[in-house]
Amino acid sequence: MNEAFLHFVWRYGLFRHQSIFTDQGESLEIIRPGELNANAGPDFINARIRIEGILWAGNVEIHIRSSDWYRHNHHNNKAFDNVILQVVYKHDRPAVNTRREHIPTLKLSFDAHLYETYCNLMGMKGWVSCREKIHSLDPFIFKCWLNTLVIERLQERTENISLMLDQYINNWDEVFYIHLARSFGFGLNNIPFEMLARSLPLKYITKHRDSLLQTEALLFGQAGLLEKHGDFDAYYVTLREEYEHLRRKYGLQPLEKHLWKFLRVRPVNFPTIRISQFASIIHHSPRLFPMILECKSLEAFRKIFEIETSLYWQRHYIFNTLSDQKIKKLGKESINILIINTIIPFLFIYGSVYHDEILKNRAIELLENMPPERNRIVKYWSGLGLHASSAFYTQGLLQLANSYCARKRCLACSVGIKIIKSDNM
Repeated sequence: MNEAFLHFVWRYGLFRHQSIFTDQGESLEIIRPGELNANAGPDFINARIRIEGILWAGNVEIHIRSSDWYRHNHHNNKAFDNVILQVVYKHDRPAVNTRREHIPTLKLSFDAHLYETYCNLMGMKGWVSCREKIHSLDPFIFKCWLNTLVIERLQERTENISLMLDQYINNWDEVFYIHLARSFGFGLNNIPFEMLARSLPLKYITKHRDSLLQTEALLFGQAGLLEKHGDFDAYYVTLREEYEHLRRKYGLQPLEKHLWKFLRVRPVNFPTIRISQFASIIHHSPRLFPMILECKSLEAFRKIFEIETSLYWQRHYIFNTLSDQKIKKLGKESINILIINTIIPFLFIYGSVYHDEILKNRAIELLENMPPERNRIVKYWSGLGLHASSAFYTQGLLQLANSYCARKRCLACSVGIKIIKSDNM
């Protein structure tokens, strides 16, 4: 038994309501169980109950054993003085508050099959515990839940942006630049790309954005990829000379080269190629963040990222090693990832901060108009027969997988709740 399950039983009223009494034999009627409290303090707030016909309003605390009240030191905590009912699985000791007043206690009684269904769900191997029963769920309920999860995912991402905005004194351009750089890591190199952008302030690189050579010199040099010793080709030497001049001018400290991951990365996704593409974005897009706010269509956003590497990288994947000539553009799928991971969260949070519903709706509409993402999680859901028609729904599926299924949060998931309740009706 665990408290999460008892929270679930209490919250959804899945206990026996008829003829219930407190630990002192008083008649008890549950009018409203209260709202789950996500902050410190009692588990449920704003509850309403009747004890011996008298109406009480206050909070509810839930424990496995009533003696946990003392183990958690609630009897010495004034924040728990407004608890009107303690709900427990086992009653082994009366509870009192700081004023030594008795706290009425209810021993929950519920169908044993309810807990058995929950345990079976928790005991399922694999990260989607309900995979054998998910098809029995009403598709409308599942779709509504995915809609909620998309907004939840956006809010989580915008919380991270908000924290960085505080750190950078509300400098939207700088924070967007850092987040966009992180997205250019495309997974394995996200962290070094973010470190690169943080170590190279936007105001410095903007001064030299008219020169693609200097833009690349700043980025490659600051990334720690321009070593000082060895046999190098002319372009490399030119970049290094440019960087050394700019490094001294701005007092820059480059990253360590070992941070970048090349192993088990496809050549088109090498950090060298992505850095050159990132440099091209900066070179071709002055006032990048204001441009993002002004775009009104998916095509307009995609056009911003329709860039290619500098000429040098058409014949190279790494410095000083020739390869077959190939124009290395950002592919459609890569552009979609950049839009989903950076553009859409920034439109959403900017619209939220400045009460611009048009921008918030534009973020949602972009997701709805983009094709479904292709990754192992989306593929897994597809294998279960849950096919997404757009990026809007793949984002919901990703949130479901990462924030609920992988963490076995079935009791916080509308799908899990519905399955457990349906099996016990």
